Amino acid sequence: MRRERVVVLALDGVYPFELGIPSRILGAADGRYEVLTCSVDGGPVRTNADFGVTVEHGPEALATAGTVVIAPVAPDRLTDEVPGEVLAALALIRPGTRIVSICTGAFVLAAAGLLDGRRATTHWQVADRFRSMFPLVDLDPDVLFVDDHPFLTSAGAASGVDICLHLVRKDHGSLLANSVARRCVVPPFRDGGQAQFIEQPVPEQGAASTAATRAWILERLGEPLTLADLAGHARMSRRTFARRFQGEVGLSPGRWLIQQRVARAQHLLESSDLTVDQIAGRVGFATGASLRQHLHAAIGVSPQAYRRTFQTAR
Repeated sequence: MRRERVVVLALDGVYPFELGIPSRILGAADGRYEVLTCSVDGGPVRTNADFGVTVEHGPEALATAGTVVIAPVAPDRLTDEVPGEVLAALALIRPGTRIVSICTGAFVLAAAGLLDGRRATTHWQVADRFRSMFPLVDLDPDVLFVDDHPFLTSAGAASGVDICLHLVRKDHGSLLANSVARRCVVPPFRDGGQAQFIEQPVPEQGAASTAATRAWILERLGEPLTLADLAGHARMSRRTFARRFQGEVGLSPGRWLIQQRVARAQHLLESSDLTVDQIAGRVGFATGASLRQHLHAAIGVSPQAYRRTFQTAR
């Protein structure tokens, strides 16, 4: 069994909740990961709470990692320059190492120039600040995480759970990721993006939800569903349905539907021997070529490469 070392870098001002996410989630993956925590000097770290934390490792641990996680810090500590001791620690990371940021940890990677020309995300509340400081980064503030290998960035707080589950799913398949999610009592995959959490006006009293229609859709992914079909099931006009769906989920109905079809296709690629064309038909894509296009847009690989990776991990 392959056991990967994951090293979490804790900086002064770190959020304690997010600092503990990699150890909690990856530590529940049947011994597949060894999670260590380090600081830039091996000493204690001040958090943004009323307590500090003592870590067991110095920056030299970064040189031994297969994956490095940059934990987030409080916004008042964000700058467009990386302190010298942090740069020195980052320089110890071996080329090709997978590097993950949670929330404002993306600022550290961007300030070090590691995200230039790449797609990334961070917490929606600091998205405008991020854009002004790092215009060379293609920021997408609507998603929960971005996988632009070898750099993965995630949105605020609990999205650290999402990206750690993504690591398990990517490394070892959805069966283990789902098992980890059950043990940690979290959803294995959250619908939509972080746009659904942005402060919005409270909907009018008694406004109908689209939740029942989303459940109805998931039972019919293989069918050719139109916006009129969805709105009809919800007993709304198309315009009203689309507006309420976007407000609840953070994505348009069409984009969400594609996301669900891709997720179902990933599961079938991992758990079955169906051909790409057969899987495309079962999840609602018209052709295998359409599935290939959408899967590549979502995770950057072909169905064959995805299946091969999973079978190797299994």
